[in-house]
Amino acid sequence: MIDEPDPGGGTRWLDATELDAWMPFSAMLMNVLSALDTQLQRDAKLSLFGYLVLAGLSDAPDRTLPMSRLAVLANGSLSRLSHAVAKLERQGWVIRRPAADNGRITVATLTDAGHAKIVDSAPGHVDMVRDLVLDKLSADQLRVLGESSRAILGLDCGEGELG
Repeated sequence: MIDEPDPGGGTRWLDATELDAWMPFSAMLMNVLSALDTQLQRDAKLSLFGYLVLAGLSDAPDRTLPMSRLAVLANGSLSRLSHAVAKLERQGWVIRRPAADNGRITVATLTDAGHAKIVDSAPGHVDMVRDLVLDKLSADQLRVLGESSRAILGLDCGEGELG
């Protein structure tokens, strides 16, 4: 905690209770994301962001989504998504094209090879998610984690998809 006063007086510094929650939370975020990305890079030659893109498409009707919707699901900007999808296209896992009903909208579609990639990559990823987070928490802690995460993300729904 920074003890020096804010000259403008507008900063609400963290108190001991807030700091006690924030420090392990921020460390957990960094550790979990790093470990998931490392596992996917090592085992599947795929970034965590790339995995989230493939997973989002695999759950979509006809394995196709507008790029703007896919960016929300993958929690990335359109620019970041465009770069990631270009890389996935080079691998033959995704194709982009104008939407059939509106040529101004670009959609991404998971190819059969991309579907095979996500099916092959998912078991190792799920094992890592369980090992890092889910298996360490009780049912009540998991419920609180979900509620807390939705509150932080500004989602007012009790269950359901992000975005």
